[in-house]
Amino acid sequence: MKYRTKNPLVKGSSAFLCIFVHMKMNSHNDYIYRLIAEGEHQQQDFKFEISDARKIAKTLSAFSNTDGGRLLVGVKDNGRISGIKSDEEIYMIEAAAKLYCSPKIDFVAKEFIMEGRTILLIEIETSNEKPVFAKDENNRYLAYIRIKDENILATPIHLRVWEQERNDDGEWLEYTVKEQLLLESLQNEPQWSLNRYCRKTKTGRRAAENLLAKFIRYDIVETVFDEHKFYFRLK
Repeated sequence: MKYRTKNPLVKGSSAFLCIFVHMKMNSHNDYIYRLIAEGEHQQQDFKFEISDARKIAKTLSAFSNTDGGRLLVGVKDNGRISGIKSDEEIYMIEAAAKLYCSPKIDFVAKEFIMEGRTILLIEIETSNEKPVFAKDENNRYLAYIRIKDENILATPIHLRVWEQERNDDGEWLEYTVKEQLLLESLQNEPQWSLNRYCRKTKTGRRAAENLLAKFIRYDIVETVFDEHKFYFRLK
């Protein structure tokens, strides 16, 4: 196998890594066809084209904040190979990863020739620096997670979980009235929304977010995404 790589791009004090590999052997095509046959899922997304770096930054954020994943660029939603239009698409992805994601995202890009057309395979690993934010059209930095084949805006509780994980020096989980009230509430009803829990228990929103985040980290409570809303239940 012959391949070429692009050296790490370094600007200022922070390094950004993009590795570009050109796959010349047709034997790799079977691998791509197998990926396409999987369809879109939590760790895979198809993109017909890349025309907006800000939009693709959302997908990069979602993969980085969840289980990592891969983009197949030049593949339609139905799995048909359309090919990319130009080399500009790889630069759009670089811009999304470097300029519109914070912190910057490293990725590996591989180029394949399929059915006479060029497609890109972009591989992103889960980040060790969660949350990874994406800059939107209004210059707001928002974090996303990947659920099935969708990029979903992370909730304040996801942000609290990541914040607590960053600052985790080891702690006891105290069992006070607040903890008891949360457990009793979850035992009495299968799942709660954050707003309903705050309203019913008269718990402040910030306190509820921190408490739920702590229970999620200790594997006592889990999040449920149902009809585009997040709920919480005992695990």
